[in-house]
Amino acid sequence: MPLAVYVLGLGIFTQGTSEFMLSGLLPDMADDLGVSIPDAGLLISAFAIGMVVGAPLLAVATLSWPRRTALVALQAVFIAAHVVGALAPGYGLLFVTRVVSALAYAGFWGVAVATAVALVPSNAKGRAVAVVAAGLTLATIAGVPAGTVLSQFAGWRAAFWGVAALTLVSLLCTLAAVPGGRGATGQATTVRSELRAMARPQLWLSYAVTTFAFGAVIVTFSYLASLLTEVSGLPEGWVPAVLALFGVGGLIGMTAGGRLAETHGVRTLIAGFVVLVAASALLALTARHVAVTLVLVFVLGFAGYVTNPALQSRVFTLAPGAPTLVGATNTAAFNIGNTVAPALGAATIGANWGYTSVAWVGAALGLAGLACAVWAGRLERRDARMAGRAAAASAPAASARTTAPRVDAVVRHDG
Repeated sequence: MPLAVYVLGLGIFTQGTSEFMLSGLLPDMADDLGVSIPDAGLLISAFAIGMVVGAPLLAVATLSWPRRTALVALQAVFIAAHVVGALAPGYGLLFVTRVVSALAYAGFWGVAVATAVALVPSNAKGRAVAVVAAGLTLATIAGVPAGTVLSQFAGWRAAFWGVAALTLVSLLCTLAAVPGGRGATGQATTVRSELRAMARPQLWLSYAVTTFAFGAVIVTFSYLASLLTEVSGLPEGWVPAVLALFGVGGLIGMTAGGRLAETHGVRTLIAGFVVLVAASALLALTARHVAVTLVLVFVLGFAGYVTNPALQSRVFTLAPGAPTLVGATNTAAFNIGNTVAPALGAATIGANWGYTSVAWVGAALGLAGLACAVWAGRLERRDARMAGRAAAASAPAASARTTAPRVDAVVRHDG
């Protein structure tokens, strides 16, 4: 695997830490800024919405740029937004910096995945995507807890400074390791040509699978700390360790999924959804038993991320003529799940159905994703059969064209 692919994963790690770290900073931020915790929580929603909008928008804006230039520029904007955020005197300016950060991060995601795919042969695309996406998993395991600890000792602004510094290191590594061209072919594409390449129903079905897959796991993860303390009775001090256990499961799942994505893409999706639905339902039923819950949290992390490489690499196979926009739109699909699913979980909790209800929401979203994945598998098999029949039908004609001149030549010779 080229060094540049790992550098792109580093970029996702540094920026992904910022995406999730606010969950551990909210009380401190709310107190310092003089707002309520729900208002501070809107900073998380602002980031998610910025990701949804920013992924396709920034992909279009940077489509004609060399990829290294786009990556460095987006990281520079991200760093600047965090510096301003760390210095922000009030809530309003901080809110704006979160939106700007999300826009830059979303654009980086789309360009990074497209760059990684272009740097490796076709049989390694799934593994390359897994390496890049593993940066986000590592952010949940190491980056987010580190940001929380740093904020406890030096305040929430120190966490913002830390993310800015790490992203600067990543930017310098990008300059050193990532090629400066537009990809493997060196050919630029236009927005119109990429949009034409995306006009395929199976591609949009894959986006639906992406939304359901991430929504099914993030809805439970978003309220996992409350479920552990309020339902399982786990001491609050153990929550970070359990969240890290989820991240370890996710990292193992991401690694396994990267190896399976190219050869068994749809089967990996179906198997991942089956395990995800089962783990979510069992968690809802057995959350009062700590030992069982710990096992299910690990399984939930594994199942939630084993599908990720297939989801990421599959869109490039379905629309090879749109290497930038397909990845950016897939990033938006992930964040639609990241935005809508926690809101559904909040609605069930608000309806007094308890914290275990979020696991049932995850199971329901997983079932919807499973149905879409099965449908995608059937369409894939149908297309393969049609391609086989077309090849078989063209074979006799090709054979006739080959033999006809020989017969004609014999006739002329005999004459």
